[in-house]
Amino acid sequence: MEKIRNLSLKKTMVLYTILSLIVTFFLSVSIIEIAGQIQEEVWWKYVDQDEYYQAMNDRNENFEVVVPRPNQSKMSRMDWHISETCDFLQTYGVLLFSFAGCGIAVSLFYKNKLKRPIQELKMASQMIAEEDLDFHMAYENEDEMGMLCREFERMRGQLEENNRRLWQMIEDERVLRAAIAHDIRSPLAIMRGYQEMLLEFVPEDMLDQEKMMEMLRGGMLQIERMNHFIDSMRKMTKLEERELNCSVVDIRQLINQIEALAEVVVEKSEKNFTVTTVRESEILTADEEIIMEVADNLLANAFRYANQEVRLKLTVTPQYLKMSIRDDGIGFQENIDRVTQAFYHENPQDDLKHFGMGMYISRIYCERHGGKLLIKNVADGGAEVEAVFKNYVLEEQQQK
Repeated sequence: MEKIRNLSLKKTMVLYTILSLIVTFFLSVSIIEIAGQIQEEVWWKYVDQDEYYQAMNDRNENFEVVVPRPNQSKMSRMDWHISETCDFLQTYGVLLFSFAGCGIAVSLFYKNKLKRPIQELKMASQMIAEEDLDFHMAYENEDEMGMLCREFERMRGQLEENNRRLWQMIEDERVLRAAIAHDIRSPLAIMRGYQEMLLEFVPEDMLDQEKMMEMLRGGMLQIERMNHFIDSMRKMTKLEERELNCSVVDIRQLINQIEALAEVVVEKSEKNFTVTTVRESEILTADEEIIMEVADNLLANAFRYANQEVRLKLTVTPQYLKMSIRDDGIGFQENIDRVTQAFYHENPQDDLKHFGMGMYISRIYCERHGGKLLIKNVADGGAEVEAVFKNYVLEEQQQK
């Protein structure tokens, strides 16, 4: 039954047509035979004795007796109608039952193969027109309509994903505008305060040189902060234009580069750093520059908040590269979902040097590389950030 249900539309239509023709053939033969017998029974009522003897004498070698057709004037009205109906069935029975069989076959074909998927597609179209994508098409047959429904479901999923991304972009833009307003307003407010003090006290010679130099240095710090902010904005622009450039990566060399990257920070912070590797695949096809930039951002963030130790674990499989970085600091204190937003600051004291771009850039790069960025607090203290990158080695082998 499952095999018949998954037949193509063409094969199913042929099957239904053949079955209907076979059934209607035997049915029409039976009806014609029955109609002939009924007609003879009606005619027998009007056969007189002379005609009976004549019919018996004229019987053929198979002992079949041909009953003569009585004249219409001799037959009752009811018998005449019965006889005419039998004539009609004998003449047009095959044609009528063939049409009826084809009609039933088409009806069953529509009911079993077309009705449900058409209803599913109609319902899906209406819901999409109403901008409601919270549904799934459940038609699972392997025929053409099943393929069409699955393709429609794929498009629905793509629309849902596009809507999700659009809303995420709108939300990111809203957060970005608020963050930009905050990060520009703060240094401008400080510089304005310095400027007002200088304008008020310098003409009256009420500021000593040391205080004046302190205010000027503070102003330069705010200018430097604005320059950092502009660099961050420029980096965001380049981030949107960044494309994947995958190649075969030397895993040993990648580990050495990450260790060298960490050594620079270790020397300044005097904190411990350990690397663990798990290799389930010796081949990694990825964008090495993206991996290194994410590693740089995550390591810098981990060393900034760690108390004594940072641990990195690299796992390479045929499907992905997983880079897990864990510190023994206080962990994330606020909503973890906000950590990867642009210009997010958990510690206001970081505003002078850091603009909350590292985690945001890392998330974008991971997603662009077919992976994701996972963030969590560790039960025994500290935080763990896991960057997952897709290993494109399988796709490369399939292309070859």
